[in-house]
Amino acid sequence: MLIDIFPHNIDMRKMKQVVDCLRDGGLVIYPTDTVYGLGCDIFNKEAVEKICRIKKVKLEKMNFSFICNDLSHISDYTLNVNTPTYKLMKRCLPGPFTFILKANSAVPKLFKNQKKTIGIRVPDNDIARMIVTELGNPIITTSVHHDDEVIDYITDPDAIYQHYKNEVDIVINGGPGGYRPSTVIDCTGDEPVVLREGIGILEDHL
Repeated sequence: MLIDIFPHNIDMRKMKQVVDCLRDGGLVIYPTDTVYGLGCDIFNKEAVEKICRIKKVKLEKMNFSFICNDLSHISDYTLNVNTPTYKLMKRCLPGPFTFILKANSAVPKLFKNQKKTIGIRVPDNDIARMIVTELGNPIITTSVHHDDEVIDYITDPDAIYQHYKNEVDIVINGGPGGYRPSTVIDCTGDEPVVLREGIGILEDHL
């Protein structure tokens, strides 16, 4: 199903449809401030396993991140975020960054890899954050890729729908997507380390 939702005038009836789908274990493709993301409720193991099959990755080796709605939500799932890291995140978020942090006991066990870390995103996109707000807990985010080796990401919601309509329950058309992913920053050590250069420029927030 393809649903049109406008980020600056969100139809809450359509939003309820999306959230109900997630609660029932459905998979949803949604816009962010970077590329379109594929997600599900983090507490639904079967839905997570479906995403792993789509992404062709084993559950124990996945490196998916969570979409949270704000910084207060982040503290529910992370451990020992020091003051410099918190201040950096406050300057960067909402925005096109993924922060790798130490996971706490509230994170479902299936997400705890050997490093016991979790990626956190608070995108500058009202649709993505509203989904999390209405659901009441984070959703998974993993980028929607193109099969073409030259083209990294599908940016057209109609094309995304045609590509994934037999694998997901809902594709949200929230406008054209981006073609560059978020910048990934590892904050589990003494100093933040950029693991992947994306659209976010860390130096602008230091």
